[in-house]
Amino acid sequence: MPDGPLLELRHLKMIRAIAMHGRVTDAAEALGVTPSALSHRIKEAERRLDVVLFTRMHKRLRMTPAADYLADTAERVLSEMDRAEQDVRRMDRGAEHVVRIAVEAYSSYHWLPGFTSYLRTHLPGVDLQVMASAGREPIQALTNRHVDLIVVSGEAVPFGTCPIALFRDELLFIMPPNHRHAGKAFIDGVDIEGEEFITYTKTPEPDREFARLFRPTESYPRWTATVELPEAIVELVAAGQGSSVLAGWAVRPAIEAGRIVGARVGKDGIEVPWQVLMRTEDEDNGPIMDVGQALATWSNIEGGFG
Repeated sequence: MPDGPLLELRHLKMIRAIAMHGRVTDAAEALGVTPSALSHRIKEAERRLDVVLFTRMHKRLRMTPAADYLADTAERVLSEMDRAEQDVRRMDRGAEHVVRIAVEAYSSYHWLPGFTSYLRTHLPGVDLQVMASAGREPIQALTNRHVDLIVVSGEAVPFGTCPIALFRDELLFIMPPNHRHAGKAFIDGVDIEGEEFITYTKTPEPDREFARLFRPTESYPRWTATVELPEAIVELVAAGQGSSVLAGWAVRPAIEAGRIVGARVGKDGIEVPWQVLMRTEDEDNGPIMDVGQALATWSNIEGGFG
C-alpha cells in the first residue's frame, strides 16, 4: 500500500465540484474538463479508495456518506490552500502576517477604513483580510480556521475561544422617516403591537427585544419577513416596507443620511455588549492577539463602531 495519501488534489477538486453541481456535465464544465475525463477520475478515486463514492440517480450523481465526508474535508483543505496562496502573495508585497476578521451577522464595514488606518500606524507588518461570508456561522468559521478573529454580540464565550471586550452598543428600533412613530424618543410594547416587522432571526435571544420588550408586555409585531442580511433590512425599512430592531452602530450611517429614523427600544433602552473572539490556541499568537487588542483599543477611542 502506498505510503502517501491515496487521493490527489485533482480528486478533491472533483469531489467538491460534484457536491456543488450534482451533475457530471456541470461539474466537468466547472473544472474545465470533459464529462468523460471526469467519469474516469471518479472511477480512479473509487478504485484507489476501494469504496463507492457516487451512485447514479437519473442524470444526477448521488453522493454516498463517504463522498459527503470527503466533500467536507475537500472544502476545508482547498479553502485553506487558497487562503495560503493569497497570504503568500500578500507577504510578497511586504505583509509579514495576515489576520482574517469577520463580524457576526452584519456586513456593515463603515468602521473599517478608520481601523485599518490605525492598524497601519500601530502594526505596520500586519495585513487585515475581511471575510464577510464568515459572519453567518461565526463560531464555526473560527473553529474551522476560516477566520482568526470574529466580532460577536453578547457575553457568551464558546468553548475553545478567548474573548476581548470591545464596547457596548444600544439596539435601535428603525423605521422610515414618515412612520407614525418617527417623532418618538423610544418605542414601547404598545407601539409594537401589529407593527410590520422585519427580522434577521426569529430565535429569541436573552437581553434583546424579544425578552425585554415583546414578551414582558405580551405585545408582538406582525412578522412581515425574515431577511438574513441586516443591510437588506435597512433598505426595506427605508422603502417603507416595515420596521426592525438592529444594532445601533450598524444602522447609524443610514440614520445620519436621513434614510431611516431610529428610536430606543423601550424607555430604558437595550444595550448589547460586543466582543472579539479568537481561538484559545491563538492566545499566544502574536499577530492575532495584537490585532484583537488593537481593535479593542481603537474602538474604545472611537466609542465603538459608530
